Amino acid sequence: MKIVTDLLNTLSNFIWGPIMLALLLGVGIYLTLGLKLMPWRKIGYGFKLLFSGKADKDQGDISPFQALMTALSATIGTGNIAGVATAIFLGGPGAIFWMWITALFGMATKYGEAVLAVKYREVDSRGKRQGGPMYYIKNGLGKNWQWLGFLFALFGTIAAFGIGNMVQSNSVADALNSNFNIDPLITGIVLAILVGLVIIGGVTRIGEVAGKLVPVMAIAYIAGSLIVIFANFGEVGNAFNLIFSSAFSGTAATGGFAGAAVMAAIRFGVARGVFSNEAGLGSAPIAHAAAQTNDPVRQGMIAMLGTFIDTIVICTMTALVILLTGAWTSGETGASLSTLAYGQGISGGNYIVTIGLVIFAFTTLIGWSYYGERCAEFIFGAAIIIPYRIVWVVAVMTGALIKLNLVWLLADVMNGFMAIPNLIALAVLSPVIFKVTKDYLNKN
Repeated sequence: MKIVTDLLNTLSNFIWGPIMLALLLGVGIYLTLGLKLMPWRKIGYGFKLLFSGKADKDQGDISPFQALMTALSATIGTGNIAGVATAIFLGGPGAIFWMWITALFGMATKYGEAVLAVKYREVDSRGKRQGGPMYYIKNGLGKNWQWLGFLFALFGTIAAFGIGNMVQSNSVADALNSNFNIDPLITGIVLAILVGLVIIGGVTRIGEVAGKLVPVMAIAYIAGSLIVIFANFGEVGNAFNLIFSSAFSGTAATGGFAGAAVMAAIRFGVARGVFSNEAGLGSAPIAHAAAQTNDPVRQGMIAMLGTFIDTIVICTMTALVILLTGAWTSGETGASLSTLAYGQGISGGNYIVTIGLVIFAFTTLIGWSYYGERCAEFIFGAAIIIPYRIVWVVAVMTGALIKLNLVWLLADVMNGFMAIPNLIALAVLSPVIFKVTKDYLNKN
C-alpha cells in the first residue's frame, strides 16, 4: 500500500506542479486574448441571458439556467470553504489575488468548453443530449482522436467517485460529528438515501433540485459573510491592500502564520482557484451540453458566469471573513480556519460554515454523479446507467465511514489527468470557438 501511496503522491505533485498550472492558466489567457476579452466585456449580457428564461425545449433536457446551476452544484463546495482557507494558510493573503486572476482567465476556458459541448453534442439511445470533452474530441477532432476522448471519460469516471463522492460524504460526516455529535453511519445512510432520490430521476431531476438549492444556499452563504464583512467594514480597505501587496511581495510571518513567498502565493492561489471553479478540467461542459438551447455561444456566455460566481464572488466572501477577523494568523487551516473565522465574526458563525459545507457537499454529490455517469455511458453505453447509480449511492455511504487519504490522492491524480485531453481539445479547436463567437456577435 505504501508503494501505491508514494506513486500517487509523486504523480499528484507532478500533475499539479508548475507545468500543469501554467497550461491551465496559459489556455485561459490564450482563449481570452483570442476572444478579444469578450468574457469580461459581456458579463452583464451573460446575466441577462441567464435570467431571460429563453429555452428551446426541443434542443435539450434542462433549461440553460438549470444547466448552470447543475454545473455550480458541482463546483461550489469544499473549495469555497476549505480551499480558500488552505490557499491563505499556504500562500498568504496574496494567494487570493492569484485565485482572482485564475478565475478571470478561467471564464474564457469555461466559455470555450460550453461552446464546444453544445456544438458537438449527440443524442443517445434514450433520446437524451450528451456532450462534454469526450464528445467534442470525437466529433470535433475526428475519430482518430477518439482514444483521447476515451481517456478523458475513463479518468472522469474514476475521479467522480473520489472528489465528487466519497470525499464529499466524508466531509459532511466529519463536520456533523464534530459540531453536532452525529454518528457518521447515520450521516452516510441519510445522505445515500437523499442522493439516491435525486439521481434516480436523471439530469431532469438533478437540474430541478440544483435550480432550487444552489441559488438559496449561495445567497444564504453570501448573506452570512456580508454580516461579518459589514461588522468589520472599516477594515475592508486594509484587507484588500493586504491581498494586493502580498501578491507581489510575499507575506511576513505573524501570529501562527509561518509566512509565504510570492511564488507560494502564485502556486497555491492558482491551484486552489482551479480546484474551486474547475475551469479547464472539462467537468462543467457535461452539464451545459444538456441545456435546452440551439446556440452554443448563448450557453457559453451563461457557462462563463459559473467561474465568476464561484471564485470572484463566493470565494472572495470566505477570504474577506478570514482576513477581517484576523483568524488567518491563528495557525489553523482548511475548514477549521473558516469555521474559526466565522465563529469569531458573528455569534453562531461556525454553524454557517458547517451547514454551508453540508449543503455544498450534497449538491456536489448530485452534480458529479451526472458527470461520472455521462463519462461511464460514453465508454459502456446506456446499459451502465442503473448499475452506476446503485454503485454511486453505495459509495456515498462508504465514504462517510472510511479514512480517505488514498481516495483523496487518487481523485487528485485523476482530476489532473482529466484536464490534459480537455486542454488539448480546447487548444486545437480554438479556431472553432473564435469563429462561432465572431459570427454570433456580428449578428447580435
